[in-house]
Amino acid sequence: MKVITPVHLKFLKDLGHNNNRKWFSENKFRYDAVQKEVKDFFESVYREMQKSDSLQEFHMHRIYRDLRFSKDKTPYKTHFRLYLGRTKPLLRGGYYLNIEPGKSAVSGGFWKPESKDLLRIRKEIASDSRELQKIFSAKKFVRFFGAIQGEALETNPRGFTGLTEGADLIRMKQFIARRYFTDAEVTNQNFMAEVISTFKALRPFFDYMSEVLTTDENGESLYQ
Repeated sequence: MKVITPVHLKFLKDLGHNNNRKWFSENKFRYDAVQKEVKDFFESVYREMQKSDSLQEFHMHRIYRDLRFSKDKTPYKTHFRLYLGRTKPLLRGGYYLNIEPGKSAVSGGFWKPESKDLLRIRKEIASDSRELQKIFSAKKFVRFFGAIQGEALETNPRGFTGLTEGADLIRMKQFIARRYFTDAEVTNQNFMAEVISTFKALRPFFDYMSEVLTTDENGESLYQ
């Protein structure tokens, strides 16, 4: 079974303390070995998730930062990240796995929904918020993620001012679920199983959003 080890986290921690090209060049042999093993772990997660969901191509983020528009000029990321996008247009949402000392997490959701998609979601919630509230209050969702997170308006958006039922959800501009893991949990033999279980706990949320965002307000498919 593929695992994340203390060696992988130690490299990232060392990189965080020495985030410069000279150090990275001198330790490139360490990076190459660690990156290969972490990629093997990520690919195993990807293959396992393919058994229960339709996914886009495997995508592991590069460690090199894009410095063009950033005030932070450190050249390297101090994490390894996997993204599993679901097959569009019918399936919405994506799974993230972040490996970083003290900040490892599984997350998923909708960070920057398009204006038309956000309006469609809000109209669905205004029509009946019970289904989405039920998803977010399910025992497994609460145990893994706590509450749904994301930026929100202080008051109801225009067009929804008189609504009270589901108002907290209508005000949201993002819908993000995140579960953090300690370093000890990340290097545990059962970590991959925990990642898979956590990803699968997102499915009711993703299935709801997929249904909403691929149909009109009358429930008719937009992709016939």
